[in-house]
Amino acid sequence: VQLVESGGGLVQPGGSRRLSCTASGFTLDDYFMGWFRQAPGKAREGVSCINSAGFSSMYADSVKGRFTIARNNAKTTLYLHMNSLKPEDTAVYYCVADSASGLRGPYRYWGQGTQVTVSS
Repeated sequence: VQLVESGGGLVQPGGSRRLSCTASGFTLDDYFMGWFRQAPGKAREGVSCINSAGFSSMYADSVKGRFTIARNNAKTTLYLHMNSLKPEDTAVYYCVADSASGLRGPYRYWGQGTQVTVSS
C-alpha cells in the first residue's frame, strides 16, 4: 500500500489550494480515507474523512465550510479542496487510509505528507 500526496506549497491568506493523494497497491474503493495535518509544535489532528463509496464525509470544526474532501475511485485519487485559507492552516498534510475508521483514526496507512504554508 502506498499513498503519495501532492499539491502543497505557499499560498496567501484567503487563497485556495487542492491537495491530491494517489494510492497504489490496493483497491481504493474498499478503503475509508482521510486527511490529517500537523503544525509545528502541535499534535497531529484529523482534518476530514470520507467513506469508501464517497457519499459520507466528516470535517474538523476548524475547517468546516472551507475544506471539501472528495475521492475518485476510478482514478485511485483522494482530494482535499481548501478555500479561504488561514495562517493557522499551515501544516504538513497527510493522506491516510484504512478498511474502516473515522475523523480521529486510527489509520494503518499514511502518506509521507505535503507542506502547506499560508502566509503573505
